[in-house]
Amino acid sequence: MTQDEDMQNRKHFLRTIRTSAAGAIAALALMATPSSAEISDGVVKIGIINDQSGPLSDLSGRGSVIAARLALEDFKKLAPAVKVELLVADHQNKPDVGAQVVRRWFAEGVDMVADVGNSAVALAIQSLGREKNKLVMYSAVGTVDITGKQCAPTGLAWLHDNYNLVAGPIRKLVGQGQNKWFFIAADYAFGRNMVAESERILGSVGGKSVGSVFHPLGNADYSSFLLQAQSSGAKVVAFANAGEQLVSSIKQWNEFNMNAGGQTPVALLMFLTDIHGMGLQMAKGLTGVTAWYWDLNDDTRAFAKRFYALHGAMPTAPQAAVYSAVFHYLKSVAAIQSDDTDLVLEKMRATPVDDFYAPGAKLRADNKLVHDFYLVQVKEPKALDKPWAYYNVVEKISADVAYRPLSESDCPLVAGKTK
Repeated sequence: MTQDEDMQNRKHFLRTIRTSAAGAIAALALMATPSSAEISDGVVKIGIINDQSGPLSDLSGRGSVIAARLALEDFKKLAPAVKVELLVADHQNKPDVGAQVVRRWFAEGVDMVADVGNSAVALAIQSLGREKNKLVMYSAVGTVDITGKQCAPTGLAWLHDNYNLVAGPIRKLVGQGQNKWFFIAADYAFGRNMVAESERILGSVGGKSVGSVFHPLGNADYSSFLLQAQSSGAKVVAFANAGEQLVSSIKQWNEFNMNAGGQTPVALLMFLTDIHGMGLQMAKGLTGVTAWYWDLNDDTRAFAKRFYALHGAMPTAPQAAVYSAVFHYLKSVAAIQSDDTDLVLEKMRATPVDDFYAPGAKLRADNKLVHDFYLVQVKEPKALDKPWAYYNVVEKISADVAYRPLSESDCPLVAGKTK
């Protein structure tokens, strides 16, 4: 990329936050002398915790830290007087490790934790956020329990849940006669919840599950699971795993020539880095749902180019969500000149998101950020027109149908809510 092109990209990206800048600067200009509800210790502390080195690290990991730093960079242009400190930790996909880190962070004055990216770890951290009244903003956490029966006033789902991911593909494929499904899933909270959600939705649209198997996190050999899927009589083999697990699953699917058997493989949780890892020849034709894609429009592409310059890969949806969560949080802090959790959350709820990730999105009563999703299909190798542009967008799934209705929610925060 030339220096002139880089400058043009940066100017284009800044246009996406210009409205935000005007609003934030106006709010700050109107601020009186801070009262008792000011920024504690004079600094806003944000913690990014995720898998930094394991099977889920490509989809978030170091890239999520880079996304958060880009958010801080853009925020400093809006409110240079607000001091922000960023902390980073690897939870190693272990709930006890994640909970130990976050407990220490909260004791040290961390105001908000973002990303997480593992459902089991998220459920452990959720209880800490509730107990300490500290915000946790989740990216790539699939279990519906985070905003369902274990929801908390302080736990915000910024990317997706398993309902968002499975409802679209199941309805579309069952409508085409693909009504018998078999699941190969990761054996922890995410995978088990995704299979349960899928079976529930299958039953509601006339499909059925003919079986499921669960593999350990970080498993390498999927041959026995694939053979069970092959002999199940299923028309669809759905993979409820992610990162290295999905890459290995699809590679072995191709090694066993399972496409010749007439079964359709579906990746219920598919990230851009997964496709890059397995290659288009193996991934071609896979369908999935994503909340965000870097090649959607000029604004997403402008952010992606900035990110690529630092990371050497285009951003995944979770990494874009981390940027958005951190940026929206910091703008709310600046607007009220306080990091008080209740006040910041009130401001975040009252203010629509204004960035390249989910423009106009708002937090719902169950703490889901409600935005559009996209049903995508991996391109044929010959159709690749530029690096990392791996998806064809089949259709947009509008926000009003992408989420389970509040009337069906089992989140205690939404009693009586029907919209």
